[in-house]
Amino acid sequence: MQKTKSDLIPFVLITCLFFLWGFAHNLDPILIPHLKKSFTLTTTQSTLVDSSVFVAYFFMALPAGYIMKRWGYKTGIITGLLLFAFGSFLFVPAANHQSYNYFLIALFIIACGLTILETAANPYASSLGDPASSTQRLNLAQSFNGLAAALAPAIGARIILTKGYTSAELSTMTAAAQKAALAAEAYTVKTPYTILGIVLIIVAFMFYRIHLPDIREKKENENKQSLFSTFRHSHLTWAVIAQFFYVGAQVCVLSLFILYATQSAQITEIQAADYLSIGGFAFLVGRFLGTALMKYFKPQNLLTTYAIICVLLCAVAIFGKGMMTIYALIGICFFMSIMFPTIFSLGIKQLGADTEMASSLIIMSIVGGAILPRVFGLISDAAGNIQMGYIVPLISFAVVGYFGWKGSTVKE
Repeated sequence: MQKTKSDLIPFVLITCLFFLWGFAHNLDPILIPHLKKSFTLTTTQSTLVDSSVFVAYFFMALPAGYIMKRWGYKTGIITGLLLFAFGSFLFVPAANHQSYNYFLIALFIIACGLTILETAANPYASSLGDPASSTQRLNLAQSFNGLAAALAPAIGARIILTKGYTSAELSTMTAAAQKAALAAEAYTVKTPYTILGIVLIIVAFMFYRIHLPDIREKKENENKQSLFSTFRHSHLTWAVIAQFFYVGAQVCVLSLFILYATQSAQITEIQAADYLSIGGFAFLVGRFLGTALMKYFKPQNLLTTYAIICVLLCAVAIFGKGMMTIYALIGICFFMSIMFPTIFSLGIKQLGADTEMASSLIIMSIVGGAILPRVFGLISDAAGNIQMGYIVPLISFAVVGYFGWKGSTVKE
């Protein structure tokens, strides 16, 4: 399908979705230290934030694919936006009840909406134009996910993290007063998530009003394929594996950035959030630059090179000291920027009628973001040193490198 003017407005609107879910995901690194302090959690317990979010991808990916196949991408997008909004509004009763479990439920519902949006938007962005440039186009759309990664931490930190009690103030309180004071800090999340919910309702209405081309039409005469038959494509199987490890690594790096930075470099949470924003900006630049480089280099070769560099930077994160570790993490943010869309696009390449099912399977593999940060937390707590947790991203990026080198090859 060649690029036409009629594709432009749908592509712009779809690209807006990448920004919205990117903003939601990149508020999680602010929520983790905030809720960790408010509810006196261990590092492992605080990673339940990520578990609640990314486990939803596993359970909702196949239903999301069915929604798209049965009712179309437009219906799927609107459904995803409404679920996203509902979960955002649930932050209000979660804060009112001062319950960590309620926050986790709200995050799970948000993630159910995000699952549907990502299942729809990734293949949709790939399909709106020349198939030869699908990977480049998806990287362009995903660049706005990077823009959200640059903005969300700085904005969220100043709304959520700056209104808490200091350690000195808490030390003067009784145990009961301290518990109440910490729990009350959860109230600061109500305003940003309420505003987010309202914006999502407006965006859902916009999608309801506009026309989106139905990209299912070009596949309606092809044979229906089953879930298990889809795995006959070896490059898809490796894409599912690679995406599991990549998303797990990304969540370890971004969601635990503030906890890591405050310990490895001895800086404040606000300073760490600002460095996370710099990492988000590096992620954004990496997406745009990677998109441009794909005009001259094969996507799989670029993916392999970037993955090897990330492995080396993870070693610095494990054994380095002071600000060197922060710079290593910012470097990882830059070089992992192209990985999700590139793995996704290479994984669904030349699949024909299997594309919807393959898309759902790759989205399901995002459950790596629920599992690997828990492993990161367990290693960190057991070692008494959060830097040792970077063994997990190091191994993960090695798997991604193998996918780019060998696993992404389409076999006839």
